[in-house]
Amino acid sequence: MSRIGKKPVEIPAKVEVTIDKSNVVTVKGPKGTLTQTVDPDITVKVEEGKVLLERPTEQKRHKALHGLYRALIANMVTGVNTGFKQDLELVGVGFKASNNGNLLELSLGYSHSIFFQIPTELKVTTVTEKGKNPTITLECHDKQLIGQISSKLKSLRKPEPYKGKGVRFVGETIRRKAGKTSAKK
Repeated sequence: MSRIGKKPVEIPAKVEVTIDKSNVVTVKGPKGTLTQTVDPDITVKVEEGKVLLERPTEQKRHKALHGLYRALIANMVTGVNTGFKQDLELVGVGFKASNNGNLLELSLGYSHSIFFQIPTELKVTTVTEKGKNPTITLECHDKQLIGQISSKLKSLRKPEPYKGKGVRFVGETIRRKAGKTSAKK
């Protein structure tokens, strides 16, 4: 039984959820508007300030879709109401980050600077404090978009296991390896 799929999604006061005849769920709120097309097998209803999802059978596919679409709709409701925030830090000597609007300039130890255009839906801020690693903060109402962009930024310089240098999420732990040891006789 899908525990996640059965759980109703609470709709806050400022958020409006509408369902189209072709199973397209639209969520409007103070932060923006999001839409999601739901599989025709899953039934979506809005009752008493809650979104309810139902599946037709106990097939494995229907169970998976039931939980998936419930989670996606819950993320949409949270996103348009409060939004999402992702912090990345640059660990390494000489690593820098600065932004001019939505154009992010990164210096990640390569021979050239990397210019990364952030989509207009995201708000980006960079902070560089003396004695601390530079941080990049992404804010958006779309959880999928913020995850995709932060993953792309992380892939520009993945954290390496020996010194931990690279782009990583704030608070992320990197599994470290021991370096080479010389044989002493």
